[in-house]
Amino acid sequence: MERESMEFDILIVGGGPAGLAAAIRLKQLADAAGTELSVCLIEKAAEIGAHILSGAVMDPRALTELLPDWKAMGAPLNTEVSEDKVLFLSETGGRALPNALLPDCFVNHGNYIVRLGNVVKWLGEQAEALGVEVYPGFAGAELLFDEAGAVKGVATGDMGLTREGEQGPNYQPGMELHAKYTLFAEGCRGHLGKQLEAHFELRKDADPQTYGIGIKELWEVPAEAHRSGLVVHTAGWPMDNATYGGGFVYHLEDNLVAIGYVVGLNYTNPYLSPFEEFQRYKTHPMIRGYIEGGKRLAYGARAIAAGGLQSLPKLSFPGGGLIGDDAGFLNAARIKGSHAAIKSGMLAAEAAFAALAESRERDELTVYPEAFRNSWLHAELHKTRNFKPYMKKGLYLGSLLFGIDQKLFGGKVPWTLHNSADHTALKPAAECTPIDYPKPDGTLSFDRLSSVFLSNTNHEEEQPCHLQLKNPEVAIEVNLAQFDAPEQRYCPAGVYEIVRDEGGANPRLQINAQNCVHCKTCDIKDPTQNINWVVPQGGEGPIYQGM
Repeated sequence: MERESMEFDILIVGGGPAGLAAAIRLKQLADAAGTELSVCLIEKAAEIGAHILSGAVMDPRALTELLPDWKAMGAPLNTEVSEDKVLFLSETGGRALPNALLPDCFVNHGNYIVRLGNVVKWLGEQAEALGVEVYPGFAGAELLFDEAGAVKGVATGDMGLTREGEQGPNYQPGMELHAKYTLFAEGCRGHLGKQLEAHFELRKDADPQTYGIGIKELWEVPAEAHRSGLVVHTAGWPMDNATYGGGFVYHLEDNLVAIGYVVGLNYTNPYLSPFEEFQRYKTHPMIRGYIEGGKRLAYGARAIAAGGLQSLPKLSFPGGGLIGDDAGFLNAARIKGSHAAIKSGMLAAEAAFAALAESRERDELTVYPEAFRNSWLHAELHKTRNFKPYMKKGLYLGSLLFGIDQKLFGGKVPWTLHNSADHTALKPAAECTPIDYPKPDGTLSFDRLSSVFLSNTNHEEEQPCHLQLKNPEVAIEVNLAQFDAPEQRYCPAGVYEIVRDEGGANPRLQINAQNCVHCKTCDIKDPTQNINWVVPQGGEGPIYQGM
């Protein structure tokens, strides 16, 4: 069946903070100029906000630039930060860092603790009110190019394919969406963004991106345990000194607490399990009191782009640009990315609108990276650019060096340290010590499958597997033989299992793709880069409620 096509002035792939900010800004500019502008935004989740997961403490600076009256408009930024705590944990205790010693990036005065999925849902309503055509449940599956080699849009995924990729009885071909410019806002490790980086060599002059995996739960706690506006960040246990990781506890409104843990994906021990590290983190004497006696409401995980300024790819290419975490604008030192995503979306929108006003189309939006270089966002990322490389030197030395960088030099040191790819960091299992994780107690700590249940994840089983192995034999001959199949542990959803015959022979990798929460950690951390995450049918995956 031939694919139908639709034409737009601007196409945006991804309905997170960056994509929606770009859509809103485009319509604002068109209204101010008195011109018609067709803007289409597609989102792979079943509804806007359903795939959004973040801590999250939000800096409202970019939102204020985008929608100055956001408070009066009812934006769900309900809990202003009232107190910051930074704790360095040992196995049995810990100590708080005096607030006077905190670098500016850890000070959250004027910021808000938010449920980012709710904020994104609200932004979607604002975009639709301005006339943006918003289509959730449609995944951008394929890049489309014109005769000159410029991006001319995307094709959405086919529906109703069988596991073998053949047309089933309910088959429907995807639709081609064409545009004069296409902005990619798929989030961290975007499926199409990764292809664009390779096709246009966007990383030729950039460091490899480096990532963390963030695992989060939402709890309802007793009123006496709740302290609205409290922000707690922790370092140290359960990570060893050489492994980057840290926890957070954010007290929202309505006796809700967001608790989570981030592990840098440049860890070296293949026996490490970020999921189990998070579960035991919650049992620490200085952490358990924040959630004890409460009820776990939701669970989820996602990868986090943490490389900073030196890991940003070239942002523009013929026909479009990368925005938000599709490029990697998150500020890891501030543990914030939504404000950066919004600002990048605005900058790209302004560049695309200016191009259309000059009757240009599908050329390179060079104004976009130029505008970024002259923005407060570039200045912010430049100030903290050495955070992740410092932390590779170990918790205490890295913290000291970053503190000196920020407190004494204001981030203006005359050097820039560099990042390396996370998948190269694993050591062979024979050189590492297995980690004996405690069994979940069902009160504070839990297993993977009961956790995935709370993410409301669903995939139609009768479809091609969206977790592709470039060479299935590598999973056993290299990953299992050399690294003891680390995909069994770095996946937070129990997607990957090594199964054997009754006698323990003939191991094979079983992929439970229906469990996938779309965190994309496997695509990042697989030591042989043998796993390729692609989009499943539109509308599938987790359905997060205000995560």
